[in-house]
Amino acid sequence: MNISNAYNRLRRALWITWLLPGCLLSLLGYGIACAEPEPAPDKKTTLIALDAPASIKKLIEQYITFPDQPFADATSKAIFVRRVTREISGLLATEGYFTPKIEFTPAAPGQPHQLNVVPGPRTRIASLSIEFLGDLADDTPERRARIQKLRDDWPLTPGKVFRSARWEDAKTALLSSVMERDYAAARITESQAQVDPETAQAYLNVVIDSGPAFRFGDLQATGLERYDLDILQLKVPFRSGDPYRRDQLLAYQARLQNSPLFNTVAVSIEPDPALHEAVPVDITLIEAHAKRIGAGVGYSSNNGARGEINYRDYNFLGRAWSLGSLLRLEQKRQTFSARVDTLPDANHYHYTFGARVEMTDIKNLKTFNQRADFSRIRTTVNSMMQLGLNWQREERRPAGAPNTVNETLALDFWGRYRNIDDPIYVRNGYASEMRLGGGTRHALSERDFIRSYARHMHWWPIGARDTLHLRAEVGYTLASSRNGLPQEYLFRAGGIQSIRGYDFLSLGVREGNAIVGGRTMATGTLEYVRWFTDNWGAAAFTDVGDATDRWQDFKLGLGYGGGVRWRSPAGPFALDLARRHDTGTLRFHFSIAVAF
Repeated sequence: MNISNAYNRLRRALWITWLLPGCLLSLLGYGIACAEPEPAPDKKTTLIALDAPASIKKLIEQYITFPDQPFADATSKAIFVRRVTREISGLLATEGYFTPKIEFTPAAPGQPHQLNVVPGPRTRIASLSIEFLGDLADDTPERRARIQKLRDDWPLTPGKVFRSARWEDAKTALLSSVMERDYAAARITESQAQVDPETAQAYLNVVIDSGPAFRFGDLQATGLERYDLDILQLKVPFRSGDPYRRDQLLAYQARLQNSPLFNTVAVSIEPDPALHEAVPVDITLIEAHAKRIGAGVGYSSNNGARGEINYRDYNFLGRAWSLGSLLRLEQKRQTFSARVDTLPDANHYHYTFGARVEMTDIKNLKTFNQRADFSRIRTTVNSMMQLGLNWQREERRPAGAPNTVNETLALDFWGRYRNIDDPIYVRNGYASEMRLGGGTRHALSERDFIRSYARHMHWWPIGARDTLHLRAEVGYTLASSRNGLPQEYLFRAGGIQSIRGYDFLSLGVREGNAIVGGRTMATGTLEYVRWFTDNWGAAAFTDVGDATDRWQDFKLGLGYGGGVRWRSPAGPFALDLARRHDTGTLRFHFSIAVAF
């Protein structure tokens, strides 16, 4: 008895009406006489009272339709009994019950009819046979090990309950496992589930023909207009002649889809056994607009109101390089920047060079900074490494102290690694980064220095929804004095992603009436987020730390409080009320998005 598709057929079954006139059925030869409609049951009772074990009663009530009106006559009642017996028998067969007993007991007028269902013994798997044909069946140690692994992963082993849906799922998973490596044209050639109702046993047999082993061939692209095929070659994770791997094909598609050069991308192969030695890789894509302009407004409790406009050209100089420029105006910071990024090579390296002009007015310190840099960057899914050379010239105007001009040429290294469950709404994982750089008086710097910085963030899931978050950062600049160094190579603290309860960058070294950067810094955060719904939650947090010019002057500042969390369409939203411990000052902090 092959019942592979019984479950699906039952779900698509149509409700066959049972209100057919008895006289018409008499004409068709049923021999059932016309009768008066039976009286309706009491409103407090149901028309059909189902008596069955709880596990199958819920299943029957979910998929079997019972009449909600009294039977018109004896004929409609008989039709209902035949239909419901057939449908319940088929439904229970999909769950492994092949010998159910179904009895319908008519009731007195005005009372519900009784439908008793006894499922009988549940069918269990007695034997299993999984055989392979084609290249996979060749007698080599590697293929024998793979076949054994496929058999070991099969979930429906002898002794387990036989269910039709699980039988279909198991075959699909088995075929998918064969096709994901080498055998793109694998197919099921034989599939049988022989069920013996008398012994309640099932005998399973599956035969898969793997076909030949496939190897990747050349790329074939459809939809390229502005760009050359070489651009697609740069992102490919395999070479022509490599064994076929489905995960590599999907990873390649994801890389192209994530590129700003394309709107849509589909990567596939034609599993034709005749092409197995070098199957072409078909790429169908639609290019994105090369030039884009955008604008936006916003607000941050760190820098105040913000407005910006940006321009991007993803085919700069006709080389598919990326040119980006940004004009951002904030209450405390104004920035204009331009940057060019080359395409990543096969090893994920690319070059970037840019320039920036920035003015700031934070805690009575005004700065005017000009910067130019050149870097080599390697980016993967979880990591980023950057080595660069940057030149800066900074004019400092602290209130109540002399103005200075600082100039540096520094070699910088920046490394970052993250392993998180979700790049936007993090609940589990960690992210770490480290920066190391320095300059010398012998190469356009006013002072010898080495700047080091490290940060680590960790998230732990608590219960079904909640999250515990830890953040720690430390920085130190090795130099004889802070004088002569731009603020980028010194440290200040306070505000969001630092110490809430304190104003933005209000912790540092007092110079006149201004707060300037010092050579030491350390801060930390412990935060617990309780989610009441999928999108709304509340947080309780404690921040500690300080920024000074010497470790001897280091005094822990403490801020604590609570806030609202919202998983908004634009990203994680946080509105916090924090208390500065030493003064009791309350301060609101607003942020959106997670900083890595």
